[in-house]
Amino acid sequence: MMMFNVAQLMKESTGSTRYYQVDEAVETGGVPAGRVFGSVRLMRTDRGVWVNGRLGTVAVCECSRCLREHHQPVDITIDDEFAAASDGAGFEPMLEDEEEGFFIDSDQILDITEAVRQYSYLGIPMKPTCGNDCAGLCTGCGANLNDAACSCGPPRTDPRWDALLKMVSSGGND
Repeated sequence: MMMFNVAQLMKESTGSTRYYQVDEAVETGGVPAGRVFGSVRLMRTDRGVWVNGRLGTVAVCECSRCLREHHQPVDITIDDEFAAASDGAGFEPMLEDEEEGFFIDSDQILDITEAVRQYSYLGIPMKPTCGNDCAGLCTGCGANLNDAACSCGPPRTDPRWDALLKMVSSGGND
């Protein structure tokens, strides 16, 4: 887990910072798929700790063209505040229970695992591809065109488009 003990940082003045290197194997529901690496900066704020980090990982994705599973590099940029659950002495909560976001637990442990999971989902492309040169699947027979050409022949068009295709191929001079 990517946990940091921030008890000493919470006792310091606003603006105090700590820098950490992250290189850990994590499993957070399939994304990321393995190792998370990079650096994070923790800065004390008046409400908790601001986490700023640039991390990287690899997610297992399905190619949107050929439907094969592939490993997609994911860049993660965390820029979020983790609010203190108490004032540091453990007496009064600083935030209401209804407020959403990330929190530092009562033992002053800041866990960025959930933030990494959420930000890694945001880093995955909407239509991931196994490569820029992926040929995809044949629309006629469903063959993977990366492996071999299919035997469907030239692509068939809907006859309702024939007039428009004729006009475009003649350059619109009819």
